[in-house]
Amino acid sequence: MEYKDYYKILGVPRDADDQTIKQAYRRLARKHHPDVSKAKGSADRFKEINEAYEVLSDPEKRKRYDSLGSDWQRYAQAGSGPFGGFRVHFEGTDPGDLGGFSDFFRTIFGDLGVREGDPFAEFRKEGRRPGFRSARGGDTQAAVEVSLEEAFGGSTRTFTVDGRRLEVKIPAGVDTGSRVRVPGVGNGDLYLTVTVRSHPLFERKGDDLYLELPLTIAEAALGTEVRVPTLKGDVTMKIPPETSSGKTFRLPAYGMPHLKGGGAGDQYVKIKVVVPSGLTAREKALLEELRRLRPENPRAHMAPS
Repeated sequence: MEYKDYYKILGVPRDADDQTIKQAYRRLARKHHPDVSKAKGSADRFKEINEAYEVLSDPEKRKRYDSLGSDWQRYAQAGSGPFGGFRVHFEGTDPGDLGGFSDFFRTIFGDLGVREGDPFAEFRKEGRRPGFRSARGGDTQAAVEVSLEEAFGGSTRTFTVDGRRLEVKIPAGVDTGSRVRVPGVGNGDLYLTVTVRSHPLFERKGDDLYLELPLTIAEAALGTEVRVPTLKGDVTMKIPPETSSGKTFRLPAYGMPHLKGGGAGDQYVKIKVVVPSGLTAREKALLEELRRLRPENPRAHMAPS
């Protein structure tokens, strides 16, 4: 069993700080990710990079690794070390925990296991296929990112696990943090943790959606009919005369579907009266006339008594 120089694998000095290690990992992982690189051995290289990052980004593992150094075999054979002793795992290590790691890693860090988390987050942000992590008991965990529209209507994702191609249905109504279970994958189940991307128009609160609708001064004062975006498509909404900025209207059942059980949340439409810029002389004159006709002060109730 050969000694693995994790610093050399990531191309960083032994005194590298966490940020340097993380940057090196991102750069190398992008270069050698199997979805990107078609070079021979890229998958093995990617695993090696991931293993190096698992150790050097974990303070406990890195401390042990630095203390043992290239003389690691003596401590492994003795079954003790500078930490007052640690278990050494040559055989019988749970493959669900450490199946993707080398014998060297199993021997030195088998008692510490693999941290929870998503080292492939950078690839998910770029829209690439998520990586998988093994969890205790043989279960497999992965992360999946969907748009708000996909969370509204449901979607499917295709994964390849241990040479097996899976098409997984993401149910309508999922939210960030939702978990989708696919039974019977490998030695256990596959768990997908969902992240729903933010939307430029809608804000989600539970199963309700919130939308800010801009109106002109004339539309708000005189009333109008406007097209309002919803995730079901545009709908026509009547704005009554004398609608103030901040007034909120409710569209029942136009929110997100309930993940468990039928029905859906609501959509709330908040009015925002937009003051025009670049007023012409004629427009300013009309507004001045309106001010003379309606001299009341809307802030009068705020005056101290």
